[in-house]
Amino acid sequence: MLDKPTGMSSNKALQIIKHSLNAKKAGHTGSLDPLATGILPICLGQATKVSEYLLNSHKKYSTVIKLGETTDTLDSEGVIMATSDVRPSDDEIENALTQFRGKIKQVPPMYSALKRDGQPLYKLARKGQEVERPAREMEVFELEANRIDIDNVRLDVHCSSGFYIRSLADDLGKALGCGAHVVELRRVAIKDIGLEDTITLQDFEASLEQRELIAPIDSLIKHMPIMKVTDSQANELKQGRAVQLEQADEVPLSRLVLDSGKLFALGKVDSAGVLKTSKMFVTE
Repeated sequence: MLDKPTGMSSNKALQIIKHSLNAKKAGHTGSLDPLATGILPICLGQATKVSEYLLNSHKKYSTVIKLGETTDTLDSEGVIMATSDVRPSDDEIENALTQFRGKIKQVPPMYSALKRDGQPLYKLARKGQEVERPAREMEVFELEANRIDIDNVRLDVHCSSGFYIRSLADDLGKALGCGAHVVELRRVAIKDIGLEDTITLQDFEASLEQRELIAPIDSLIKHMPIMKVTDSQANELKQGRAVQLEQADEVPLSRLVLDSGKLFALGKVDSAGVLKTSKMFVTE
């Protein structure tokens, strides 16, 4: 789990890790803007099989927005498009936040990796083009504001996957009548993964035992329940055969663990008591 530094793209961070470890297969679970810092899980080898379970996970962010300025990218890396002398009160900010809690509709920014006809929107934006982006339903579970000074406000956000903090800043600025954009952004949690689970890129590059810093696959899916399987059951599943269990209770998607404690696969039990795998990992 990487604590991505500011000023670097997520792909650049990924390539540094991949090259250092000479990994044949690698990927990350959701981009962070170059401006942003924080949790960027990088999956190597078989861990890429579980990346989808983090891509669609709830996330938490801490961001600082600047009031009174609107930019084309909705953050401080863009060009200032408009300014305002209006500065809302703390009460006005709190009242405005109510419309951004719960289930909301959000229009993605033009400066994003979303694609239109195979072309990333940010490439179109750089050409001065703007295309219609349908609003998407998002959910904001928690949203709190703390005033830093007259111009800057810190927002702590717990939101569903696919949520754009930059769009939130822009929309909030419009609601307040002053404009706003993101000046700092830090991803502090993905599901039950926190900053305490991460390592900085600087510490990774300085380590003489980089491979020992790789966390097990389990660390990415520790929210899933554990189900033990015997070696004989595992052998059946390896052959592509489902296993009939004595129990008839359904079991949701779980980590299938061998008697040795080693993660073997992901699987679930249906209402008929049949165990089937959805992902399988090579065991030594």
